[in-house]
Amino acid sequence: MKKHSKPAAVDNCPCGQPLPYTSCCGRFHRGELPATAEQLMRSRYCAYVLADESYLLTSWASSTRPQTLDLAADAAVKWLGLQVQQTTAGQAADQTGTVRFVARYKLAGRAYRLQENSRFIREDGAWRYLDGDVDEG
Repeated sequence: MKKHSKPAAVDNCPCGQPLPYTSCCGRFHRGELPATAEQLMRSRYCAYVLADESYLLTSWASSTRPQTLDLAADAAVKWLGLQVQQTTAGQAADQTGTVRFVARYKLAGRAYRLQENSRFIREDGAWRYLDGDVDEG
């Protein structure tokens, strides 16, 4: 599978934070553990932008993790941006948390919005994506 190129060190992170990729989500993709559920969610969005299947699978809770992902089938998707709407719990001392977000993308020239209320849990000391309620449109 062809991976998208990683943003340059000076490029703003695809997750929407006003930081370079290398000091934002890039550090999580290199192995640092996110301290909050929101950091994990942002780094997962970034992994979708970069087609980083390995990171997505690693950051998924073992109870809901799929065996594989086929991001190559989604190669025509162009991710346009992320907006975090609400975070509940999910801080360093918590065991669970939720993050509500909207991700915009384009497919075959048409714009879409993916709205999800994602649930996260602590597993082996690390934040993991559990599942979410999705509303696409």
